Amino acid sequence: MKSVLASCSASISELKRNPSALIEKSEGEPIAILNHNSPTAYLVPAETYEMIMERLEHYQLGLIVKERQDEKIEAVEVDINEL
Repeated sequence: MKSVLASCSASISELKRNPSALIEKSEGEPIAILNHNSPTAYLVPAETYEMIMERLEHYQLGLIVKERQDEKIEAVEVDINEL
């Protein structure tokens, strides 16, 4: 059996019956959707998903910054007055 990575879970039947109540009950936390007691999907409220996507974007930008810091050696200094 796969481990469930959420403190709240529901069956597919429960999800079909009242999805809004499940989302409200979870208080912004992910909900594991179970099929035969195994997670098949995770349902997250829109606000939580947006926060996750923002953090992922920040992480990816951080990787780009680290990568480009190594390119500093190859940089050419330019005086703005010479442009």
